[in-house]
Amino acid sequence: MWAELLPVGRSSASGGYRRYAWTAADADCRAWFKDQALARGLTYELDRNGNQWAWLGDPLGTDAVVTGSHLDSVPDGGAFDGPLGVVSSFAALDELRGRGAEFTRPLAISNFGDEEGARFGLACVGSRLAAGQLTVDKARLLRDGDGVALPDAMEQAGYDPATIGPDPQRLARIGAFVELHVEQGRALDLSGDPVGIASAIWPHGRWRYDFHGEANHAGTTRLVDRRDPMLTYAETVIAARREAELAGAVATFGKISVEPNGVNAIPSLVRGWLDSRAADQATLDTVIAGIERAARERGERDGVDVRVTRESFTPVVEFEHALRDELRKILGGDGTGVPVLGTGAGHDAGILSASVPTAMLFVRNPTGVSHSPAETAGEDDCLAGVTALADVLEGLACR
Repeated sequence: MWAELLPVGRSSASGGYRRYAWTAADADCRAWFKDQALARGLTYELDRNGNQWAWLGDPLGTDAVVTGSHLDSVPDGGAFDGPLGVVSSFAALDELRGRGAEFTRPLAISNFGDEEGARFGLACVGSRLAAGQLTVDKARLLRDGDGVALPDAMEQAGYDPATIGPDPQRLARIGAFVELHVEQGRALDLSGDPVGIASAIWPHGRWRYDFHGEANHAGTTRLVDRRDPMLTYAETVIAARREAELAGAVATFGKISVEPNGVNAIPSLVRGWLDSRAADQATLDTVIAGIERAARERGERDGVDVRVTRESFTPVVEFEHALRDELRKILGGDGTGVPVLGTGAGHDAGILSASVPTAMLFVRNPTGVSHSPAETAGEDDCLAGVTALADVLEGLACR
């Protein structure tokens, strides 16, 4: 399975993946998922929001156990973020069938669409729509860098966008959702454990900063006469690092656009996107307030207008303690042998947690590198993850 999926959407230039929502690479990933489902005799479904489902047992049954993740990527992302969870889900089912497990609850494997938000700028679109956390009106306003609207992209990919919207009936049939994911950090590497259990997802969000200045000639405009938004942007980037360090949080400007984007032109507009995360809401609020304050203070000095727009936000997610404790019991008896760790990364499991009981398993990442072609996990650890997921699914769905 891994070998079949590995070349899909891979850039020969960077070695990373460009599996963006509703593109040809995304279609290839979706075709792979469907083939895996049908090859195992599972009932295949594409829901109203374009999320894929593969069912063992009655898709209309209740108290179902669902596992899975996503197949899309960030720009030039790694091979493991998302796909490891989907591949491991199919492998865990194979393992359980090999054990002769008898299922007493419906089981499903899922691939949630557009989790990374690389094309339309909003993460977890598929799960947000299903959970009603993204309205249809707002979804229809989403556009990619070329100005293509989400509904048009879906239609071009052969899917009817008229069906998108909340899916409460489907979510009501789910008794538990367990997502396996490569760890995006080094906690497991430092502890020496191949697999861990998630405790919570830090609150996190994305903010767009628009710095409006005045375009002018780079060679003839005196420094004192300039209204250069790049200066304000640069100061804001430094402020983000400073505020995050002071608070024990993280803050990143990882995307930027410049107008008119000429080497010999002072910009009229610099637009930067801030991603910030912290262990709790109060800390995150402090960081965001400090960054915005610094931006506006520098903007006044530079004659630059600063506008800040919050594009997305996810509050802290505490995974359901009862389900988390059940996973610890299944994997480690009293749970003392299985580490429990928080994460600053967002996931579909975090979105779904407001609607269904959710839990997560992490597989060790020896370097901690993620969202990069250098992202990796050892084969033995991946197999340990499959075994752990199989044990969890057996404990939940075969009681």
